[in-house]
Amino acid sequence: MDSLDELLAYNKDWAVRAKVDDPQYFDRMAYEQHPTVLWIGCSDSRVPPSVITGAQPGVLFIHRNIANQAVHSDISFLSVLEYSVLVLEVPHIVVAGHYNCGGVKAACSSKPAPDIVDHWIQHIRDIKRMHQPELDTIQDDEQRENRLVELNVIEQVRNITNTTTVRKARANGQTVEVHGLVYDTATGELKRLM
Repeated sequence: MDSLDELLAYNKDWAVRAKVDDPQYFDRMAYEQHPTVLWIGCSDSRVPPSVITGAQPGVLFIHRNIANQAVHSDISFLSVLEYSVLVLEVPHIVVAGHYNCGGVKAACSSKPAPDIVDHWIQHIRDIKRMHQPELDTIQDDEQRENRLVELNVIEQVRNITNTTTVRKARANGQTVEVHGLVYDTATGELKRLM
């Protein structure tokens, strides 16, 4: 799709089909949601969460940013986390990274990224520095970047697990499981890391 007009035309067709397939569909969607998963993923256009998981509307509560960061200083992420866990009471949180991630590639490059992006990916550079001995043993550049994608996901899972929101929910008896996945853009498959 090249233009906004095409997106709007697709939307109209989709809305008509949805109403024909399920006449009460929009009545149910209009007033409340009960997602079971908070999905924290990358903004990359190749990895739309509902498409790669086959999830229907209402299943995933989604937060996306460059390189699927769950950073304690990001008020947008923290507000999404708090709302989904404490208000919507989602039982599962997924951090989903993907191979061939531009944010990870930029963090591995010696060239600076644009200003704000460069600041944002500093979090990934910190993870790279923490795991430099392991990464140095990987000779192939692509495999090294893929491993950094995985290490980034693992670190974001740790960040989420240590947030006040998740600790508070668990202390109150709420079940909150945090999972780490990686999407392979070459195969279309998700891999569980943790």
